[in-house]
Amino acid sequence: MKQKVLFVCIHNSARSQMAEELLRQMAGDRFEAESAGLEPGTLNPLAVEALKEKGIDISGKKTQDVFDLYKKGRRYDYVVTVCDEANAERCPMFPSTLHRLHWGFPDPSALAGTREERLGQTRAVRDQIETRIKQWLESISHASA
Repeated sequence: MKQKVLFVCIHNSARSQMAEELLRQMAGDRFEAESAGLEPGTLNPLAVEALKEKGIDISGKKTQDVFDLYKKGRRYDYVVTVCDEANAERCPMFPSTLHRLHWGFPDPSALAGTREERLGQTRAVRDQIETRIKQWLESISHASA
């Protein structure tokens, strides 16, 4: 049975969406990934583009509200906040969540510069998320071995 992972950030527009899809690509056979936001917005086009460079198309995805998932009684093995520490504290405590993790990454919607500079910085965030997920997958596979 797959373990369920929820990635949470502010708007569910970039970081949590990238984390969800990267985990699905790297370990979709072992994990069921989802993402949501504290204040859902719209998909960040730079995050869409950065993932497309990895062969992942999220252009048709919608954002979702973490509190809606909470009210529906959704259960997760892991809830991973990928926003800053202060906003991570706003995430609801899901019943029966075995592990709550915090991985802070820069917010692509707050990046400054030209479009090309912001895209470069969004790629860097994508790569940081990918590296962190790889490290996490290694650590939990060693822990269960």
